[in-house]
Amino acid sequence: MSSGVFITLEGGDGSGKTTQAERLDRWLSEQGRTVLRTREPGGTAVGVEVREIVLHHRGDISPRAEALLYAADRAHHVATVVRPALERGDVVIQDRYIDSSVAYQGVGRVLDPDAIRGLSEWATEGLRPDLTILLDLDAGAARGRLDEARTRYDRLEAEASEFHDRVRNAYLAIAAAEPDRFLVVDAALPADEIAAAIRTRVAELL
Repeated sequence: MSSGVFITLEGGDGSGKTTQAERLDRWLSEQGRTVLRTREPGGTAVGVEVREIVLHHRGDISPRAEALLYAADRAHHVATVVRPALERGDVVIQDRYIDSSVAYQGVGRVLDPDAIRGLSEWATEGLRPDLTILLDLDAGAARGRLDEARTRYDRLEAEASEFHDRVRNAYLAIAAAEPDRFLVVDAALPADEIAAAIRTRVAELL
């Protein structure tokens, strides 16, 4: 049996993660690999409920409570969906993982990023991606894309530009600290160019 491969996609809202996940899924399937596409939050029935709370709850949620909700979803998702798929030898393509919490709840919400990472590492029993694809895009450009595609913004999308600038800088800092794990791609490039760069890197893992 082929060993499983865990690939995560990260980046700000509007950076094109869904588009690239779809393209990568299609290409891997053509290579004969079984692919599981999933996301956080929302990759399980429990996660769908957590997603509604953290992204669409109309009242305030304290930053620490928000971080704990994401970690709880992640613990359940990894235990019931991700690890079983990897043990079967599947390629898991996941929209958001621990780096999202470090960037959004840690740096974005001005909490301790190391504490946020430690919480999720405990929740997932230390499961790390084989590759993380960071689709990097200026916050202003990302907002422009969202304005074209959205009629309703979730709680994080609706945050001020300063929040999204902090998130972007956090992602770049994480990637710089772990270059072997990350592929950083300019999300302003044409989608075909981005997909080609991703395929080249993923091929090295197969």
